[in-house]
Amino acid sequence: MFTGLIETLGKVKEAKRQGQALRLAIEPETSPYELKQGDSVAVDGLCLTVVARSGEAFHLEVSPESLLRSTLGELRVGSRVNLERALRLNDRLGGHLVQGHVDGVGRVEEKRPEGEFVRVKISAPEEVLRYAVEKGSVAVDGISLTVNGVAEGRFWVMLIPETLRRTTLGEKAVGRKVNLESDLIAKYVERLLGAGSAGRSGLTLEKLWEEGFR
Repeated sequence: MFTGLIETLGKVKEAKRQGQALRLAIEPETSPYELKQGDSVAVDGLCLTVVARSGEAFHLEVSPESLLRSTLGELRVGSRVNLERALRLNDRLGGHLVQGHVDGVGRVEEKRPEGEFVRVKISAPEEVLRYAVEKGSVAVDGISLTVNGVAEGRFWVMLIPETLRRTTLGEKAVGRKVNLESDLIAKYVERLLGAGSAGRSGLTLEKLWEEGFR
Protein backbone atom coordinates (compact mmCIF):
# COMPACT_ATOMS: atom_id res chain seq x y z
CA MET A 1 0.00 0.00 0.00
CA PHE A 2 1.18 3.51 -0.85
CA THR A 3 0.10 7.13 -0.35
CA GLY A 4 0.73 8.64 -3.79
CA LEU A 5 3.30 11.07 -2.33
CA ILE A 6 6.40 10.66 -4.48
CA GLU A 7 9.60 10.34 -2.44
CA THR A 8 12.15 10.74 -5.19
CA LEU A 9 12.75 10.30 -8.90
CA GLY A 10 14.75 7.48 -10.42
CA LYS A 11 16.59 6.97 -13.69
CA VAL A 12 16.35 3.74 -15.68
CA LYS A 13 19.84 2.26 -16.03
CA GLU A 14 18.72 -0.98 -17.71
CA ALA A 15 15.54 -2.05 -19.52
CA LYS A 16 15.98 -5.56 -20.89
CA ARG A 17 13.28 -7.82 -22.31
CA GLN A 18 13.27 -11.37 -20.98
CA GLY A 19 10.73 -13.28 -23.03
CA GLN A 20 7.41 -11.55 -22.39
CA ALA A 21 8.66 -9.90 -19.20
CA LEU A 22 10.90 -6.88 -18.61
CA ARG A 23 13.83 -6.51 -16.25
CA LEU A 24 14.55 -2.99 -15.00
CA ALA A 25 17.45 -1.49 -13.11
CA ILE A 26 16.66 1.89 -11.58
CA GLU A 27 18.99 4.27 -9.78
CA PRO A 28 17.24 6.70 -7.40
CA GLU A 29 18.23 10.36 -7.46
CA THR A 30 18.18 10.37 -3.64
CA SER A 31 21.04 8.49 -2.01
CA PRO A 32 21.01 6.44 0.10
CA TYR A 33 17.57 5.10 -0.78
CA GLU A 34 16.75 2.30 1.63
CA LEU A 35 15.45 -0.65 -0.35
CA LYS A 36 16.45 -4.27 0.01
CA GLN A 37 15.66 -7.47 -1.85
CA GLY A 38 11.99 -8.38 -1.34
CA ASP A 39 10.83 -4.81 -0.61
CA SER A 40 7.93 -3.25 -2.50
CA VAL A 41 8.30 -0.01 -4.42
CA ALA A 42 5.90 1.88 -6.67
CA VAL A 43 7.41 2.78 -10.05
CA ASP A 44 5.22 5.28 -11.91
CA GLY A 45 2.33 3.91 -9.87
CA LEU A 46 2.98 0.16 -10.21
CA CYS A 47 3.78 -1.91 -7.14
CA LEU A 48 6.87 -3.98 -7.94
CA THR A 49 9.24 -6.16 -5.91
CA VAL A 50 12.96 -5.53 -5.62
CA VAL A 51 14.72 -8.72 -6.78
CA ALA A 52 18.33 -7.54 -6.38
CA ARG A 53 20.60 -4.59 -5.58
CA SER A 54 23.81 -3.51 -7.32
CA GLY A 55 25.46 -0.39 -5.99
CA GLU A 56 22.82 2.35 -5.77
CA ALA A 57 20.57 0.66 -8.35
CA PHE A 58 17.79 -1.79 -7.59
CA HIS A 59 16.47 -4.44 -9.98
CA LEU A 60 12.85 -5.27 -10.75
CA GLU A 61 11.01 -7.78 -12.89
CA VAL A 62 7.83 -6.58 -14.64
CA SER A 63 5.35 -9.33 -15.54
CA PRO A 64 3.57 -9.60 -18.92
CA GLU A 65 0.28 -8.62 -17.18
CA SER A 66 1.82 -5.43 -15.77
CA LEU A 67 3.30 -4.57 -19.16
CA LEU A 68 -0.10 -5.07 -20.80
CA ARG A 69 -1.90 -2.79 -18.34
CA SER A 70 0.65 0.00 -17.89
CA THR A 71 3.20 2.23 -19.59
CA LEU A 72 6.28 0.48 -18.15
CA GLY A 73 6.94 -1.31 -21.44
CA GLU A 74 7.76 2.10 -22.96
CA LEU A 75 10.60 2.78 -20.51
CA ARG A 76 14.07 3.11 -21.98
CA VAL A 77 17.55 3.63 -20.55
CA GLY A 78 17.60 7.22 -19.29
CA SER A 79 13.83 7.44 -18.64
CA ARG A 80 12.90 9.11 -15.36
CA VAL A 81 10.27 7.55 -13.11
CA ASN A 82 8.40 8.40 -9.91
CA LEU A 83 9.35 6.30 -6.88
CA GLU A 84 7.60 5.62 -3.58
CA ARG A 85 8.42 2.95 -1.02
CA ALA A 86 5.59 1.01 0.61
CA LEU A 87 3.66 2.68 3.42
CA ARG A 88 4.53 1.77 7.00
CA LEU A 89 1.59 1.22 9.36
CA ASN A 90 2.74 4.09 11.59
CA ASP A 91 3.27 6.57 8.72
CA ARG A 92 1.11 9.62 8.10
CA LEU A 93 -1.33 9.16 5.21
CA GLY A 94 -0.76 12.46 3.46
CA GLY A 95 -2.16 11.52 0.05
CA HIS A 96 -4.77 8.77 -0.29
CA LEU A 97 -4.77 4.97 -0.22
CA VAL A 98 -2.99 3.78 -3.36
CA GLN A 99 -2.56 0.06 -4.07
CA GLY A 100 -0.10 0.28 -6.92
CA HIS A 101 -2.52 -1.66 -9.14
CA VAL A 102 -3.09 0.28 -12.36
CA ASP A 103 -6.70 0.36 -13.56
CA GLY A 104 -6.02 1.81 -16.98
CA VAL A 105 -3.77 3.93 -19.16
CA GLY A 106 -4.69 7.52 -19.94
CA ARG A 107 -3.22 10.18 -22.20
CA VAL A 108 -2.28 13.81 -21.54
CA GLU A 109 -4.65 15.83 -23.74
CA GLU A 110 -3.89 19.36 -22.65
CA LYS A 111 -1.51 21.29 -20.37
CA ARG A 112 -2.39 24.88 -19.54
CA PRO A 113 -0.24 27.08 -17.29
CA GLU A 114 -2.17 29.16 -14.78
CA GLY A 115 0.38 31.30 -12.98
CA GLU A 116 2.73 28.96 -11.10
CA PHE A 117 0.29 26.08 -11.55
CA VAL A 118 -0.45 23.84 -14.52
CA ARG A 119 -3.90 22.48 -15.35
CA VAL A 120 -3.68 19.06 -17.00
CA LYS A 121 -6.50 17.38 -18.91
CA ILE A 122 -6.23 13.60 -19.18
CA SER A 123 -8.29 11.24 -21.33
CA ALA A 124 -9.16 8.03 -19.51
CA PRO A 125 -10.95 4.72 -20.14
CA GLU A 126 -14.39 4.11 -18.68
CA GLU A 127 -13.04 1.73 -16.03
CA VAL A 128 -11.28 4.75 -14.50
CA LEU A 129 -13.79 7.49 -15.24
CA ARG A 130 -16.65 5.61 -13.54
CA TYR A 131 -14.93 6.33 -10.19
CA ALA A 132 -13.80 9.88 -10.96
CA VAL A 133 -15.71 12.59 -9.10
CA GLU A 134 -14.97 16.26 -8.58
CA LYS A 135 -12.80 16.74 -5.46
CA GLY A 136 -12.18 12.99 -5.34
CA SER A 137 -8.77 11.31 -5.57
CA VAL A 138 -6.92 9.69 -8.46
CA ALA A 139 -3.36 8.42 -8.86
CA VAL A 140 -1.58 9.51 -12.05
CA ASP A 141 1.79 7.80 -12.57
CA GLY A 142 1.66 7.06 -8.85
CA ILE A 143 0.98 10.68 -7.85
CA SER A 144 -1.97 11.36 -5.55
CA LEU A 145 -4.00 14.15 -7.15
CA THR A 146 -7.39 15.78 -6.66
CA VAL A 147 -9.87 15.60 -9.53
CA ASN A 148 -10.89 19.17 -10.44
CA GLY A 149 -13.56 18.16 -12.91
CA VAL A 150 -14.90 15.36 -15.09
CA ALA A 151 -16.27 15.51 -18.62
CA GLU A 152 -17.04 12.88 -21.22
CA GLY A 153 -13.97 10.72 -21.69
CA ARG A 154 -11.63 12.84 -19.57
CA PHE A 155 -10.86 14.48 -16.25
CA TRP A 156 -8.52 17.27 -15.23
CA VAL A 157 -6.20 17.99 -12.34
CA MET A 158 -4.16 20.96 -11.15
CA LEU A 159 -0.43 20.55 -10.57
CA ILE A 160 1.04 22.74 -7.85
CA PRO A 161 4.68 23.93 -8.05
CA GLU A 162 5.78 21.23 -5.56
CA THR A 163 4.33 18.47 -7.76
CA LEU A 164 5.96 20.00 -10.84
CA ARG A 165 9.35 20.01 -9.08
CA ARG A 166 9.25 16.59 -7.46
CA THR A 167 7.59 14.37 -10.09
CA THR A 168 7.78 13.56 -13.79
CA LEU A 169 4.27 14.76 -14.60
CA GLY A 170 5.41 18.28 -15.37
CA GLU A 171 7.73 16.80 -18.03
CA LYS A 172 5.00 14.75 -19.73
CA ALA A 173 4.15 16.35 -23.06
CA VAL A 174 0.71 16.38 -24.64
CA GLY A 175 0.10 12.95 -26.15
CA ARG A 176 2.14 11.03 -23.56
CA LYS A 177 0.54 8.07 -21.79
CA VAL A 178 0.13 7.88 -18.02
CA ASN A 179 -0.80 5.14 -15.55
CA LEU A 180 -4.11 5.65 -13.74
CA GLU A 181 -5.43 4.12 -10.53
CA SER A 182 -8.94 4.89 -9.27
CA ASP A 183 -9.84 5.61 -5.67
CA LEU A 184 -9.84 2.31 -3.75
CA ILE A 185 -12.73 3.33 -1.49
CA ALA A 186 -14.95 4.14 -4.49
CA LYS A 187 -14.44 0.62 -5.84
CA TYR A 188 -15.48 -0.99 -2.58
CA VAL A 189 -18.54 1.23 -2.27
CA GLU A 190 -19.61 0.25 -5.79
CA ARG A 191 -19.14 -3.41 -4.92
CA LEU A 192 -21.23 -3.13 -1.77
CA LEU A 193 -24.00 -1.26 -3.58
CA GLY A 194 -23.87 -3.47 -6.69
CA ALA A 195 -26.39 -6.09 -7.68
CA GLY A 196 -23.96 -8.84 -6.76
CA SER A 197 -23.99 -7.90 -3.09
CA ALA A 198 -27.50 -6.42 -2.74
CA GLY A 199 -29.52 -8.30 -0.22
CA ARG A 200 -26.47 -9.70 1.50
CA SER A 201 -24.97 -6.54 2.98
CA GLY A 202 -28.23 -4.59 3.28
CA LEU A 203 -26.34 -1.48 2.17
CA THR A 204 -28.24 0.80 -0.20
CA LEU A 205 -28.08 4.44 -1.26
CA GLU A 206 -31.23 5.07 0.76
CA LYS A 207 -29.58 3.60 3.86
CA LEU A 208 -26.52 5.79 3.39
CA TRP A 209 -28.75 8.86 3.05
CA GLU A 210 -30.60 7.95 6.24
CA GLU A 211 -27.25 7.86 8.05
CA GLY A 212 -26.33 11.32 6.77
CA PHE A 213 -23.99 10.39 3.89
CA ARG A 214 -25.10 12.78 1.18
